[in-house]
Amino acid sequence: MKPHPPAGLSQGIILGVVDQQEVFEEKRPYLRYTLKRRRIVPDLDLGQVRRTRTAGDLARKVREKANSGARFSLARSGDRIGQVTFWTGEGRERKEHKINLTDPQGLFLYHLPFPNAEPLSIDDILRKAGVGEKLAPEILDIVGVLIRRDAIEAEPA
Repeated sequence: MKPHPPAGLSQGIILGVVDQQEVFEEKRPYLRYTLKRRRIVPDLDLGQVRRTRTAGDLARKVREKANSGARFSLARSGDRIGQVTFWTGEGRERKEHKINLTDPQGLFLYHLPFPNAEPLSIDDILRKAGVGEKLAPEILDIVGVLIRRDAIEAEPA
């Protein structure tokens, strides 16, 4: 029966970082490992990780949800939302969860339509808030969080 290398070492063998030798002492074989390289310099192409968004993401219409239980607090400057607060649980088990917003997120949420207003597309709110489209992934992230927390409602594009 041939011994198997531990999971981490098998990847090192595949990558050429670790060398494996099967050694026999008396009747039992075992594996001996030695380093082939002492230094590894990773090369990561983060451009491949970039999330692609569809045109439908920015065309989605959103607005604040009525009676959501979330509190949108103004920043000190008064021209944007600084944080959103949620509460979960009941009674003594009640917990407060705060999301501190970046400036572009705060500007976007400041221009989010009220529950009694007509929903606007994310793209329209970005323009109204003066937030560049290159920051759209950051805005889409907070919109996704707030939809999951039932603080805003969204209509399909």
